[in-house]
This record gives sequence, structure tokens and C-alpha cells, in this order.
Amino acid sequence: MIEKEKLKSYARKLMFEMKEEEYDTLQQEFDIILKQMDLIGKIPNIKEVDPMFFPFVTYEAKLREDEELVSETLTVGEVLENAHQELNDQVKVPKVVE
Repeated sequence: MIEKEKLKSYARKLMFEMKEEEYDTLQQEFDIILKQMDLIGKIPNIKEVDPMFFPFVTYEAKLREDEELVSETLTVGEVLENAHQELNDQVKVPKVVE
């Protein structure tokens, strides 16, 4: 089981707050996930299986053709007009992780 203090540390690093009872729920959810991962690890020859990159087989997927091409683009100046902050011609966003 993941210790509650470790969850609180992660929450602080991600810069968000949780109520005490939410940590209990999160701790229970992580316990379930860890049990599921343990079960997956017990599947014979699991290490020989290639990981999936998509939840479906891509060669069987029927994707539509793009119906319209990009015909108009914005300049950097136009994009930055609505930005609250900018830095080096990029939109500056608040830090969300320590």
C-alpha cells in the first residue's frame, strides 16, 4: 500500500490540495491498481509480449480521410495577442509542478 504521506508529497509537488478523506480514497484506488499490476505480472511469458501503443490494431482501423486542408494560419503575433503572458515568442503558463 502506498503511504498517505507519499501521496501528500506528490500532491504538493503537483501544486494541488486535497481533503484528508480524498487521500483515503486515493490510497484505496492505488491499492486496487497495484493488485491489478501484480496479477498482470503473474501472466506466463508476459515479458515476451510487445507492448501496445494504441488500444486497437492500427492496420484494422478505418480512419476517415481529412475532408479539408488547413487554408489559413495565424502569425505568432496573432496567437500571442490573447496570451496573458509571453516569453520568447511563446505563451508563458504558470508552473504546475515543482
